[in-house]
Amino acid sequence: MTDVPVLHAMIDKGSDAGPVLVLLHGRGSDERDLLPIGRILHPDATTVSVRAPFPAAPWGYGPGYAWYRFLGGATPESESFMAGQDALAAFVDALPSRLGRTGFRIILGGFSQGGTSALAFMMRNPGRVRGVLVFSGFLADHPSVEVTADRVRDTPIFWGHGTADPAIPYSVAEAGWQDLRAAGATIETHAYRGMSHTIGEAELRDASTWLAGLPHETTAPHDRDAA
Repeated sequence: MTDVPVLHAMIDKGSDAGPVLVLLHGRGSDERDLLPIGRILHPDATTVSVRAPFPAAPWGYGPGYAWYRFLGGATPESESFMAGQDALAAFVDALPSRLGRTGFRIILGGFSQGGTSALAFMMRNPGRVRGVLVFSGFLADHPSVEVTADRVRDTPIFWGHGTADPAIPYSVAEAGWQDLRAAGATIETHAYRGMSHTIGEAELRDASTWLAGLPHETTAPHDRDAA
């Protein structure tokens, strides 16, 4: 997988004063899935909903797309995982040109595989995003996602997970929360009693409140030294 695929996206432009939300769907879905939640999360947001690079059907994940092939537990298959991360990095690099503006705050988030990929991107690229939203994802068991203080201490994380999730067990989320807190991450976690593998209304309200509480300084997504 030497070629980096160009990722497709749908964009709902908001106010230049609002954040740029880059949202990554779960496996078997596509870029249409998370686009509607952007304005729920922040009324002034520009929402960029990205299509994953791989067709999901060959891996048995349905008719849409996937960010990587899943091996089980908290383990992605390494080659596809790294290719997905490289494609996402190239997309973030090109985002100022695509939006026709610079200096904006970028919040990276996603559901399931998308949440896992967003969290991994943050840790592999410290300083490139202002915050991370993880909806029912996990902390990837992959050598490139080693949990260290310098990778997690400067980027706030919101992570919600249902206690009745049959796809990614709640215990997997708890293990990720523990590892991130032990490394000094600024992380807000929410356990949603009885919620399955989905994004619930209460979770969206909590995530919106978290997002509204972030500092308002601007951060260019290509600035690796930004806080």
